Order: sequence, then C-alpha cells, then structure tokens
Amino acid sequence: MNAESDERAGGSAADGEAPLGSRAPEYIKARRTLHLSWQVGVFIVGLAVVGAGVVMLPLPGPGWLVIFGGMAIWATEFVWAQLVLRWTKRKVTEAAQRALDPKVRRRNIILTSVGLVIVAVLVAIYLWKFGFVMPWTIEQ
Repeated sequence: MNAESDERAGGSAADGEAPLGSRAPEYIKARRTLHLSWQVGVFIVGLAVVGAGVVMLPLPGPGWLVIFGGMAIWATEFVWAQLVLRWTKRKVTEAAQRALDPKVRRRNIILTSVGLVIVAVLVAIYLWKFGFVMPWTIEQ
C-alpha cells in the first residue's frame, strides 16, 4: 500500500497478533519522503527475493520457502502483505490440524500403500518384460 495506509492500520491487533502497519524506525516514519524511499527499497528487495523464489520453482531450490521469505520482507512495510501472511499461516495451521486427524492419516496411509503396490507391480512387469536394461541402451 502507500504511506497513508500505515496510519490507518495502527492500533491493537485481534487474537494477540502484531498490529498491522509499517515497522520502519520512528525517525524514518516521521519524514514522508524518507519513509516513501524506505518503502520503495523494501519493495525492491522483497521483489528480488520473490523473483528468485519464482525462478526456483521449476529449478532446484526451495522456491516456495523463498517466496514466503520475500512476502515476509514485504510484510515489514505493507499491510496487504501482512494480511496475506496471516491468511497463509492460518491455512497452514488448519491443514496441519486436518492432517493429524486419525481418519485422514489412515486414509493417507492406505492411499500411499496402494500407490506403492501399483508402482511395484509396474516395475515388476517392466523388469519381467525388458530385464534390467534401460530403454535407451536396447540394441536392435
């Protein structure tokens, strides 16, 4: 958001969460031009980190972790990023609680076991039919 959003976002937060708004030092907040420059710098650094995370999605590397790190950098200054991070934390917590439910765990274990059996049968059929020779080394 812009610098005006920081004044409106002040105050106490619900559920013990930190209040929304800029976490810039007070002497930076007191000067509008300096604060705007600070926000531009934070945005550029956050953008570079998020961009690196996006590049890491198809390439080796912790893409999602880096993207959330960039969002955390943005969240030091921008209310919208703070709200996105709060929503993400809430959804991850809910998913973790659902995953720990005994019924869900039992279902996931059964599905994983069935999937492993299917993969083992397919590998066995391949080995029975072609042996241990890889397809790219078969001579005709």
